Amino acid sequence: MAATIKPLALVAGGAGFIGSHLCLALLAQGYDVICLDSLQTARPSNLGSLEGRPGFRFVQHDIVEALPATVTDEAGRLKRIYNLACAASPPQYQADPEHTMLTNVVGTSNLLRLAEKSGARLLLTSTSEVYGDPEVHPQREDYRGWTSCIGPRACYDEGKRAAEALCFDFQRMKRAEVRVARIFNTYGPQMDPEDGRVVSNLICQALSGEDITIYGDGSQTRSFCYVSDMVDGLIALMESDAQEPVNLGNPDEFTILELLEHILAIVPTNARVVHQPLPQDDPRRRRPDIGRAKALLGWEPKVKLDQGLPLAASWFAAELGITRAAAAA
Repeated sequence: MAATIKPLALVAGGAGFIGSHLCLALLAQGYDVICLDSLQTARPSNLGSLEGRPGFRFVQHDIVEALPATVTDEAGRLKRIYNLACAASPPQYQADPEHTMLTNVVGTSNLLRLAEKSGARLLLTSTSEVYGDPEVHPQREDYRGWTSCIGPRACYDEGKRAAEALCFDFQRMKRAEVRVARIFNTYGPQMDPEDGRVVSNLICQALSGEDITIYGDGSQTRSFCYVSDMVDGLIALMESDAQEPVNLGNPDEFTILELLEHILAIVPTNARVVHQPLPQDDPRRRRPDIGRAKALLGWEPKVKLDQGLPLAASWFAAELGITRAAAAA
């Protein structure tokens, strides 16, 4: 009896924080998975739970360059392409802004051409950063944003906007079938403790006893989505008929000071809180309107902040080799 040939999914950026969780979920759904990642910002340790699993392959490659034969030779089997490839935290994407822009534009073009060749559906993980420092609150997908095209965040914000434009150009020309997710702040296990994002910063500083850094007065707001909810949303969007961008995020909104209160209730610490100036173009408010996701995907987050933060804190503590009790000592 002939062996069943499984469908193949390509996850660009699959060694990253969200990408590694997505690879696991796709394997569980019966896909073979190629994880394509340059490891420029991803942590190789994220591959530990994936390597050796039947159906999983890792290919180290930068999508700015022509895709390797190990990927293109599989075009006949390829059914799904997830593009998560790009540095996502401000310190990381601002460290090499040219590469960030090229990853979003040239890299997305390379993956779209693979989708065109293979007939696979492509999902782009865009970002809430396309809304910039929004004048409309909460942010709906039809809001066109308030961004600076010349500021230090522009390589990411404008790069993602250009990537969206490419995707919908390919769709309009009937060259590829695309889905676009605009993802909001996401947190959970396998985040890089040093990636510079607010959840990882505050938890790790509290655990280590270092000064806890709050930028500005802490009144700026964010909405935090646990990684398992985000992965469920990405898969639901990929398998949907959605023809427009879809916000994926948790609509529960917190100031940064409120986030810190939640963290300190989990990780008691003697660390002091220090305030630093707000970074240029830092958004004042950020909260997704997820009405489209509810209507088209039947999706909304399940994990509340007070459920997800303890899981994240436990993971960071283990990663850093610090107990929560030691942080308060």
